[in-house]
Amino acid sequence: MTKEQADNGRDDMVIDGPGQANAVPDEFNANYLRIYYGKLFPHADMFKWMSYGNDGKHPGCDKSYFGRREFSFTLENDIYIRFQSFNSVTELENSIKEKCPFKIDIGPVYSVDPAKRHAYAQSGDNVFTPVERELVFDIDISDYDDVRYCCTGADVCLECWPLMTIAIKVIDTSLRDDFGFNHILWVYSGRRGVHCWVCDGKARRLTNEQRAAIADYFYVYKGNENSHKKISLPGLVLYPFLARSYTEVLKGFFETKLLPNQNLLASEERYEKILEMIPDASVASELRRRWQENKRASMSKDDINIVRWEQLKSILQSGKQKMQGLRRCVEEIVFSYTYPRLDMEVSKHMNHLLKAPFCVHPKTGRVCVPIDPNNCDEFDPTTVPTLSQLLEELNRGGPRQDAENEWDRTSLGESVTFFRTSFLQPLLKSCKEEIENSYNAKLQQSKNALSW
Repeated sequence: MTKEQADNGRDDMVIDGPGQANAVPDEFNANYLRIYYGKLFPHADMFKWMSYGNDGKHPGCDKSYFGRREFSFTLENDIYIRFQSFNSVTELENSIKEKCPFKIDIGPVYSVDPAKRHAYAQSGDNVFTPVERELVFDIDISDYDDVRYCCTGADVCLECWPLMTIAIKVIDTSLRDDFGFNHILWVYSGRRGVHCWVCDGKARRLTNEQRAAIADYFYVYKGNENSHKKISLPGLVLYPFLARSYTEVLKGFFETKLLPNQNLLASEERYEKILEMIPDASVASELRRRWQENKRASMSKDDINIVRWEQLKSILQSGKQKMQGLRRCVEEIVFSYTYPRLDMEVSKHMNHLLKAPFCVHPKTGRVCVPIDPNNCDEFDPTTVPTLSQLLEELNRGGPRQDAENEWDRTSLGESVTFFRTSFLQPLLKSCKEEIENSYNAKLQQSKNALSW
């Protein structure tokens, strides 16, 4: 992998062992992909999305808009092609079908056609610069390895996947309620995490500094593998976003799901990690003594994790504990184990690449399908359609013989329909209104200038 590739957030190059970097499932190969891109990949929908209404006949449309968008292809044997651009849906579709990329990444909209950047560079003027890019977030389950015991690395199961569900709930709510964004697309990465695309006009035009400010707004996870205290919660009380996240999402998930499912307090090795987060050594020692001596808790009908957690809360939140740090400690433990862990660099920089929806992940063969944030509890990554499954469905005729589109004959149809109806159509309606309003404002400005 080149440094350039590493800097652009690739998540499909996890090396599982010697010589495994290029290993792909038996069900994943260029021939299968060629059929997928020929029959199932929604080229037209991707084009409409990336055009943001500028593909119409309205005089306010920017005809060069789509042609200034960077696309990156990763081909078989890790051949990596950046700064590609296309002027129409036909060009995009033909190139994808011809090159059959193992992965498609989407970059920013530049000031000039990225494919012609060298010509502009020779002119001496620094005119090749990103001017628009969706606000994006990348969350990987592998960043939670210190708080899950069922899986490690890129592996994921239904015991730990809810950590991704919680991340979606927390970030999506804040993007809508705190920042006023409406057009947000959540996508399964195909293997170990989720991607978020915020596509409102005001989000796409954010500067790097503004993006960094939004990323910092979400950032409370300060720790590393060598630090006991991984969370820094500022102020005497949680500010509204964190308080809402804690009371509405994180606390309940930690106590009813994560704590018992991951057995966070069941063994000495695991509960020591939590005791180390308590800043008062005497309090930690008291809990440690109680848990080591009171073996009857393990014989109780009640879950030992729940019993010990209630004991910890009782001591830390009792009236005797005047120290604010101890009362806050319960919240810090919950945040440490459940709060979204964002790849900050992905969100801060406009020129970062992110994998396109509806790609097929070469490590799993699974399609990068959209996730409905309103029903994300129901999303199961283990049932996401695979490339071989989709082709098998095509071969045997699929669920609907009378389907208008090929994908409606497969289990991918539901995902494409959701993408269209819940995300793309409302987005394009908003974009066309924005183009109309901007055009009318310019006309009025011109009239005012002439009358003056």
